[in-house]
Amino acid sequence: MDSMQLVQVTRGSIIESAHRGHIAVVDSKGELLFYAGNPEKIVFARSSMKPIQAIPVVETGAADRFKLDDADLSLCCASHSGEVMHTGRVHSILGRAGLEASHLQCGTHIPHWPDSYIQLMKEGKEVTPLYNNCSGKHTGMLVTAKHLHESVEDYYELSHPVQQRILSAVSEMTNYPAEKIEIGIDGCGVPVHGLPLKNIAFAYARMANPHLLSDDRKLSVRRITKSLIAAPEMVGGTERFCTDFMKAGNGRFFGKAGAEGVYCIGDLETGIGIAIKIEDGNGRAVYPAAVETLKQLNLLSSQQLEELKGYCQPKLVNARKESVGELIPDFQLIPVH
Repeated sequence: MDSMQLVQVTRGSIIESAHRGHIAVVDSKGELLFYAGNPEKIVFARSSMKPIQAIPVVETGAADRFKLDDADLSLCCASHSGEVMHTGRVHSILGRAGLEASHLQCGTHIPHWPDSYIQLMKEGKEVTPLYNNCSGKHTGMLVTAKHLHESVEDYYELSHPVQQRILSAVSEMTNYPAEKIEIGIDGCGVPVHGLPLKNIAFAYARMANPHLLSDDRKLSVRRITKSLIAAPEMVGGTERFCTDFMKAGNGRFFGKAGAEGVYCIGDLETGIGIAIKIEDGNGRAVYPAAVETLKQLNLLSSQQLEELKGYCQPKLVNARKESVGELIPDFQLIPVH
């Protein structure tokens, strides 16, 4: 199946461009309920896989040993903005495990939150790996290795036990054989997992409703989803969709963005999982597509839609902050039955 047009981009009175993509909506038994495009499309879930990558942090006992609270565990699933609340907490977790920022192998980039970068420049300080949006995930990996007395220098390598545990968790949660998972390298240097979009949605459904999982796995995924919902500001940050979406969800939804136009959602009330991939990788289209998907599934109240209106049909703004166009969702989910 081919991709489907999901979002139109207008400028003035014309459609200037369009974003195509794929959507899979799956229940906690693995049944595909609705789709758009090709739900079998092999996709690198990128950072949308972080809540699953955090499972070993809990199941190994590392989270308990180093006293990770909800905000700490939420940060282990984050693509954060590099605000003080993020970098300070990463530093704190590392310190509890006797580790330092120099142990992080995620590389550096300027913080997404401009105020953080401005402050660094004013103080004449260098950008460190603490500001990498994936530093929370890497911290979770590091403390797990430290807890199990494994090497911390090469924790990012696929052959390392940290990454092998993650690969097993991804395979189990997606119900997809580990040997069939495509392995690439993510922007932060760790393995990234490629598998069918519907299986990624299934993993989110199983996290939303873990009733068919083992008792230990139920406890771990419930702890992770609870942390995401309790501390959504750790997952993204100020003026970020993940944070604003989970706040608007009022304890019902958890969601996580991934690079190259990926977004995944779990609904605790219905137990369904949603996975979205924008074909051209442009992240600007994924949030309107996500809100529209929830709207078509009748999962958002009018109040929640109002709270998320800035993401439903976002405006295009020029350099003078004038509205010159907008992004408009333009698709209809296809029911399987």
